[in-house]
Amino acid sequence: MGYRKIMDGVRDILLGVDFGTGGCKVSALSAADGRLLGDASVEYATEYAHAGWSEQNPDDWYAAMRGAIRAVAAKGVDLSKVRALAFDGSTHNAVLMDAGYKPIRKTIMWTDQRSVAECALLREKYGETIFKTAYQSPSPTWTLPQMMWLKNNEPEILKKTKRVLFVKDYVRYLLTGVAVSDYIEAQGTLFFDMKTMSWSRELVELSGLDFDALPKLVKPTDAVGRVGAKAAADTGLPEGALVVCGTSDSAVEDYGAGAVEVGDCIVKLATAGNVNVMTAEPHPFKTTLTYSHVVEGMWYTVSATNAAALCQRWFRDAFCGLEKIEAEKSGGRVFAMMDAAAAESPVGANGVMFHPYLQGERSPYWDANLRASFTGVSISSTKGDFIRALLEGVAFSLKDCYGVIAEMGLPVGRIFLIGGGARSALWSEIVADVFNVEVAVPSPGDASFGAALLAGVGAGFFADAKSAVAKCLKIDRTVKPDLARAAKYAVLFEKYKAVHDALAPVYNSNFQK
Repeated sequence: MGYRKIMDGVRDILLGVDFGTGGCKVSALSAADGRLLGDASVEYATEYAHAGWSEQNPDDWYAAMRGAIRAVAAKGVDLSKVRALAFDGSTHNAVLMDAGYKPIRKTIMWTDQRSVAECALLREKYGETIFKTAYQSPSPTWTLPQMMWLKNNEPEILKKTKRVLFVKDYVRYLLTGVAVSDYIEAQGTLFFDMKTMSWSRELVELSGLDFDALPKLVKPTDAVGRVGAKAAADTGLPEGALVVCGTSDSAVEDYGAGAVEVGDCIVKLATAGNVNVMTAEPHPFKTTLTYSHVVEGMWYTVSATNAAALCQRWFRDAFCGLEKIEAEKSGGRVFAMMDAAAAESPVGANGVMFHPYLQGERSPYWDANLRASFTGVSISSTKGDFIRALLEGVAFSLKDCYGVIAEMGLPVGRIFLIGGGARSALWSEIVADVFNVEVAVPSPGDASFGAALLAGVGAGFFADAKSAVAKCLKIDRTVKPDLARAAKYAVLFEKYKAVHDALAPVYNSNFQK
């Protein structure tokens, strides 16, 4: 009965495939109305060989996608009806390959912090040129300093590199045999010319890469190929299904959440955290990121923290072994158990405070040496206090990011809360209280949903990107702030910033000693 109800009247299915930092999520939508037919996620590992390092094995992405697609099918989605699919992925992550498109090294991820020295050199010698060309300032997040680190430490790798793709593009190549990327993804490298919308030969030369190794660039909604026979056998997708390019996860998240008007703002509680504001033109700023929007002619400004829901996952894996065992026995969710414990702790977590700098920090500090900390711990502190402090600390970090948007004077209208963390009623409430604003939680409104809409645009099911959102997106709920809690959080936020200011010099003086 469940299968028939899900598929009742469905003739054409769109698939969105999201490669987040921590895993792959696949969503299947009805092409007629955007109704979610089923979704599934599969995690993959990130390797941390040294402090500040972060790498992934490209083979894991394809395996995770295959597992997620088959899990969606197991929920009753008829894969034979998939007409088109599109991809998105975390950006800045270069897959370095030989001439036959075989990876020759694990991929350095955007969270990697090893290229601090290269960034200092880039800022000193080429900072103004880079900013004028790419609209960004060098930090370890970007592909350019990552490649410079390889040039300085693993020069043989760059000599062997004949082809370069990025996360979603590499997996899409395995499905179609077509190697391309899109111009928004390219903006995440720091060797892209924003004015000409093309690769910058001057900046590519700084990276040490061969200019000819870079892929052809297309639009996110361009159809680029079809599912091949081997990929169809691997995944269960129909051979010949149309494959649309897609783009970076942050661009697709903004779009899929409904942020398609100037002034719309996204607050993201995913592996990383973002505060993104939609604009009519680019607003380059040295402590933010600037990208084109999926809707042609629009842009968005990003103020971003490195670790949001990543902190929650880290705490689960490191300290919630008993909860994991109980969840396996009862069929419950560990995160729900963690939320229940946190809800027993009051605003301010009985004095415990968390700073979520597990992998350094981006906005507003751009300080790779920062490290996470719990402060204010006493003999009476409970696990629930620690968990609530973690949720509050991530919300404070996002408000810190929002401060940059306010400093820039960008107008903000509607605020949408997205990401896996937005599924938590408690965490959503904390964010609304910390920001002291009403937030809307879209449904489904995540990256895989946005990617599926792009597939529909590319395949002709929707007239354009905006009409796809208007037809398919719904708001699941709105969360209003509690004025009393918001007042308490306003005081705690000042303490949060004071603790950062006190500890930052310690981390910077002793980090590598």
